[in-house]
Amino acid sequence: MRQSVKFLRDGEVVELDNVDPNETLLDYLRLREGSCGTKEGCGEGDCGACSVAIGSLKDGKLEYQAVNSCIQLLGMMDGKEIITVDDLSDSSQARRSGELHPVQDAMLRHHGSQCGFCTPGIVMSLFTLYHAEIEADRNTINDQLAGNLCRCTGYRPIIDAALESCTGKAEDRFREDAKARTTKLNELDDKEDLFIGNEAKFFAAPASTETLASLYEKHPDAVIVAGATDVGLWITKQLRDLPKIIHIGRVTELQNIIDNKGEIIIGAGVTYAHAKETLATIDPDVAEIIRRIGSTQVRASGTIGGNIANGSPIGDSPPLLIALNARLTLQKGTQSREIDLENFFIDYGKQDRKEGEFVSKIRVPKLAENEVFRSYKISKRFDQDISALLAAFRLTLDNSKITQARIAYGGMAGTPKRAELTQKALIGIDLNAPETWENAVQTLEQDFTPLSDMRASADYRMEAAKGLLIKALHEISNGKVDQQGKQTRVIGARANDVREAV
Repeated sequence: MRQSVKFLRDGEVVELDNVDPNETLLDYLRLREGSCGTKEGCGEGDCGACSVAIGSLKDGKLEYQAVNSCIQLLGMMDGKEIITVDDLSDSSQARRSGELHPVQDAMLRHHGSQCGFCTPGIVMSLFTLYHAEIEADRNTINDQLAGNLCRCTGYRPIIDAALESCTGKAEDRFREDAKARTTKLNELDDKEDLFIGNEAKFFAAPASTETLASLYEKHPDAVIVAGATDVGLWITKQLRDLPKIIHIGRVTELQNIIDNKGEIIIGAGVTYAHAKETLATIDPDVAEIIRRIGSTQVRASGTIGGNIANGSPIGDSPPLLIALNARLTLQKGTQSREIDLENFFIDYGKQDRKEGEFVSKIRVPKLAENEVFRSYKISKRFDQDISALLAAFRLTLDNSKITQARIAYGGMAGTPKRAELTQKALIGIDLNAPETWENAVQTLEQDFTPLSDMRASADYRMEAAKGLLIKALHEISNGKVDQQGKQTRVIGARANDVREAV
């Protein structure tokens, strides 16, 4: 068992044995290192001023992702590389001479900064795009910057700078040194369990499921942390002291995605960013919902398992997974059990999880040939906002008749919940006869009694829920259902959402 955190900074290994469980990466950078280029803005992962790039190995290849350092715990950086805006110049001599990274240079020449407070975070988000193996078009850049606020410059010059610097992508020192950095990161991956502290106060990062299960069974009062996109706010906003933290990011088994013929199995530690591509094979709407969960920084850290275990009634992933009939694997010690995901949510703030038991994997069935799926998110902002309502629909068709239905909503009750009476009312409905839909739509009022809160009123939620059901039925019926119940999609939730046959 190792009793120190090790990570890579500017090509060199840093080793720390004095890491408080609640210490954030941002506090380490600014207060301990004195790397003050990284700014603190909102302190909750919304504004992006604190964005840094984290390097890690995925399938043996070095990958950089932007994260919000204000809500990332320092202990979570074990085995990773940390790059901040202070590190981007080509060499120590270049730093003295003022030579800039291509992203910084483009931002300067396109006047992409005024007050400059959020600029370091914007630069670091674009730095990760600069190193990503994707085409940097305007839509990609907009997605990349959705978690970075700029209230004085405006985004046009920033996007112009991004289009110039992130297309073509000339060599920088990080690409030139990639092999050496990869070697050092491989050396840091020692497969040892990490434990800093004592029985009363510690930060732990087990390296195996067995060690995680044993440690959590011994310390059921510990807080399990995956991406800290929620737990980080307990520390920075609620000012809670969390004496025992168990981070699951080093448990290899929980980072796996298995794509079988009939289902996808997702480890509880898999991030949204890494799950998106595989889950998109089920249906494009699944990928679109994931794209609208938080920001690029949040999706790089947050996990589907964490979103489920958190038990929020407005979590984005549970409703669509419930509609897809997902199942959950829970583990305690050496024992595990499997339950339907919908049965995990008992009541507001209460889940079917025993003391010392943790979520280990999620099994998501794929759609059959005669099944169609739709999912929609309603929020005040399009990007980076919590749902007021999320709806997911899975219908089984025989020609144009609905033979089975699974409908789930988030935000309509104290838990994500299926609309069971509405499901029954849909069976037998002809998609080509809209006049037969009304009874099923009105049945939603028997399934839910929504609450009013700061995001939406009860009346709004009910009307929106009805509207989304009608929207789904119209989209599916307009998709020209053939004799086998197979359906060709038309334009759906987005104007540029050109869909192919399922």
